[in-house]
Amino acid sequence: MKAAKITFWVSTALIGLFIIPGVFFLNQPFALEGTKHLGLPLWFHWELGILKAIGAVVILLPFFGNRIKEWAYFGLFLDVCSACYALACVDGMKGSTFFPLVVFVLLVLSYWSHHRIHKVF
Repeated sequence: MKAAKITFWVSTALIGLFIIPGVFFLNQPFALEGTKHLGLPLWFHWELGILKAIGAVVILLPFFGNRIKEWAYFGLFLDVCSACYALACVDGMKGSTFFPLVVFVLLVLSYWSHHRIHKVF
């Protein structure tokens, strides 16, 4: 049980460190250029950035219920998988294409350990 708690808090804190600061850089030229490079509209850039930050906050804070956390995990999983797919379609199979999979592994660890600790099912 102690290992599951350590795994949960380390992986969830790393997810927070990867995702939450990104909301403060949404208006920066490099972020806008990345969205333009993928061929996505500007409104989607803002929507996705804000929703990802909200999802990361939901899985970090302990007072949110398990059902809300499930939706947050699902949204973040969908975002990470879509990012990997979009990068592979636009840029081909390069090393940077697989960076979202690092966050995916952290999400899997966080999700698994969350279920071990709280016995959701």
